[in-house]
Amino acid sequence: MLKPTGLSLLEILLLIFTATMVASGIVIANIDIQWFEEVYVVEDGFVENWTVVPLLIAAAYAIYVYRTKRKDAGWRFKLMVGMIALFSLFVAGEEISWGQRLLGHESSAFFREHNAQGETNLHNMVVGGKKINKIVFSQLLVGAVGCYLFVLPFFYRKHREVRQAVDAWGIPVPQFYQTVACCALFLSILLIPSGKNAEILEAGITSLFLLILLFPYNSQLYRATDVL
Repeated sequence: MLKPTGLSLLEILLLIFTATMVASGIVIANIDIQWFEEVYVVEDGFVENWTVVPLLIAAAYAIYVYRTKRKDAGWRFKLMVGMIALFSLFVAGEEISWGQRLLGHESSAFFREHNAQGETNLHNMVVGGKKINKIVFSQLLVGAVGCYLFVLPFFYRKHREVRQAVDAWGIPVPQFYQTVACCALFLSILLIPSGKNAEILEAGITSLFLLILLFPYNSQLYRATDVL
């Protein structure tokens, strides 16, 4: 552990990397918006590709925990860890359009017609004239993230019954500094005068998602492992 912060080296590096990526985006966007959009957050560029990296690491870690967790962990714990792995892989697949550009194959007629970018993925699908990811990010995700970052940690610390239920399900609870980092990220995006600021948000939030998964407040649940 590093003093006086009490954070591990990996935690500090992840925070510094994420902060640097976001701060660079803010500065670049306000100096040269064209360079920001056509180079910094360009399709298949560094920022977009980085979004996938924390998700793949998170999936690998969740699979590792699933495989090595002690046998008395219970089905609920393993179900949650399995869902985290599947969720991470699904979002990573969506981000790279399931390897469409990597493999060089064309989208089907259905996706060319109903996908805003003509890609083989679900988050850019258009429903009722609106992109699915806009609906999710503007409504569902904001409420869910708010509850996860603020409501869950509060009740976890205050109520034993909640703590027992959360631990039984293996839900990683955010630490206070992680909640602050997420809030800072969401506020920072407002400083980027570009419609592509969501690319920075996605890259930042996946990094912080990995940080919470690796170093949750209830980290003891993930550390006590025995090979099955």
